[in-house]
Amino acid sequence: MQDLITQLKQYRTGLVIGALIGLLSGGPVGLLLGGAVGFLLQRSLSRKLQAYNPQQLFFRATFTVMGKLAKADGRVSESEIAFAREVMTRMGLSEERRREAIDCFTEGKDETFDIAEVLRPLAILLRHRAAVKLMFVEIQLQAAMADGEISAAEQAVLQQVFAQLQFTPQEVELLMSRMRAEDAFRRHSWESHQQAGGNEAGLLADAYGVIGVSPEASDAEVKKAWRKLMSQHHPDKLIAKGVPEDMVQLAKEKTQEIQAAYDRIKAARGMR
Repeated sequence: MQDLITQLKQYRTGLVIGALIGLLSGGPVGLLLGGAVGFLLQRSLSRKLQAYNPQQLFFRATFTVMGKLAKADGRVSESEIAFAREVMTRMGLSEERRREAIDCFTEGKDETFDIAEVLRPLAILLRHRAAVKLMFVEIQLQAAMADGEISAAEQAVLQQVFAQLQFTPQEVELLMSRMRAEDAFRRHSWESHQQAGGNEAGLLADAYGVIGVSPEASDAEVKKAWRKLMSQHHPDKLIAKGVPEDMVQLAKEKTQEIQAAYDRIKAARGMR
């Protein structure tokens, strides 16, 4: 019922215009039929137009898939809701844009919603935009990890995302490993700030995971991996390739995290 109310508000212009036309041409019955037709037409047109707007498509896909992941195991946990709200806050969304993100998240939670509806056009859009595709999947992995673990139901949704966006099993494995390391690096960094002399060895191991190399990698290999990640997550490059401007802050935070991990490795190795 709540989802229906949300959609009625979102497409109320088509509903009202259709109802008025129906009332003038067919009385009370026409009012109901016209309102229904107007609502359906506006919803259909809105979704088709989104498919031709790269930034809007990326935005809608981000929050609908996030909603699908949150509801995958039957209920949306408080930590998953908190993560979605945190992302919206970090993006600095206006009230209108925030409402739009919430509507997309709610749409994704609907059991009848098929994420292929947004993933198919997104896959076409991102076919030659590997960095943007990577950012999209990283956000979804963070959402799946929001409650501490990735459940079997969430894994099934993620597999659909990986398949639609044409990630190879090897790419998925490396990405999952790096994202788990980022999550650990984030948590251990916070713990280190809370208590002096935290687990420095653990933080260094996490840092290698963030960069995506082993501790046995040479200095040149570490630097090469760092430069690649920084290039992939560069905010200006992502905007140029279709990432919505209100998601720039997420990219900036990602580069800061990569840089922090690299700085820790450099300090431990005495690199310049």
